[in-house]
Amino acid sequence: MSPRTQAIELISAYYAAFNAHDWDGMIERVAENIRHDVNESTSRNTREKFAEFMAHMDHCYDETLTDIAVFANDAGDRASAEFIVNGIYKATDGDLPAAHGQSY
Repeated sequence: MSPRTQAIELISAYYAAFNAHDWDGMIERVAENIRHDVNESTSRNTREKFAEFMAHMDHCYDETLTDIAVFANDAGDRASAEFIVNGIYKATDGDLPAAHGQSY
């Protein structure tokens, strides 16, 4: 299997785990020294911190990804994914507006 195909399969399995709400399956597919950056806060630099983030997100949001497209270069060392997030805001998240089951 080519490095490109391996990268695409890894990323596809990661997002399949996301859609299955298989948080452990997601976490086992990332490096122990993951650097997870999101717009709303600071970096998380371990699997443990990433798992805490996922637990928080699962509490506040119910999300499914659709129209997933995964891309990788031939060397398999650069990859990306694009998708549409479909969700329900189920529990108020910090200082954000109150959750009332809003969909997005």
